[in-house]
Amino acid sequence: MSESANPQLAALRAQIARFESGSRARCGALPFGLETIDRKIPGGGLALGALHEVAGGGNGAVHGAAAALFAAGIAARTSGQVLWCVTRRDLFAPALAHAGLHPDRVLYAEVGDEKAVLACMEEGLRHGGLSAVVGELARLPMVASRRLQLCAEESGTIALAIRRWRRMTEAADFGQPTASVTRWRVTALPSTPLPVPGVGRPRWLVELLRARAGECADFTLDACDDQGRLALPADLAHGQADTEPGRLGAVA
Repeated sequence: MSESANPQLAALRAQIARFESGSRARCGALPFGLETIDRKIPGGGLALGALHEVAGGGNGAVHGAAAALFAAGIAARTSGQVLWCVTRRDLFAPALAHAGLHPDRVLYAEVGDEKAVLACMEEGLRHGGLSAVVGELARLPMVASRRLQLCAEESGTIALAIRRWRRMTEAADFGQPTASVTRWRVTALPSTPLPVPGVGRPRWLVELLRARAGECADFTLDACDDQGRLALPADLAHGQADTEPGRLGAVA
């Protein structure tokens, strides 16, 4: 018997889906504003009230510059104050502003170790008055990620974990399972070509490595503008080809 012919079965499925999604159904999603990305993510954008991971590819696994700007662009497209938790004093506020996240919106928390970063992120998510909570972490154990996910669900605040490592050899930890809803890797590419000498808009390879109930995909994109918006490069806008789902690869 089909589900359409059995309304009781359909109602039961809907009830189970509500239980599984918790409060996420009420939080909505934050779209990127690019169909080529949003159609790959269940819900049409990043789930609010959820945990998302982002790391840099190549040397970015250590310095994390592209990953931080990617996260800043996401936070910039929310409304309200953003808590950013770090252990290293290398976060460059003017660069975040260039990606749309003005310093007046950011509360910086510099702590001694990653255990304290996780604690600060939890407190920020539980507060409920922030639009986003960002934390820089090398390790994200399953239990810790689950706590962050639950806190995000309860408050409706989006949580962004920027994965950074001290050494390239540690980056293999990015393959370990966590409770994050999506997982991204951002690698810097040569900037957009200009018709005259100069440096064009930065360009990234953005890889969606994991999306709960979704597919993996790769995108070549122009980096965030001063509104936090990504863009399709003009020379690729009519020929964007996503990599076949399932290509994970190691952070290298």
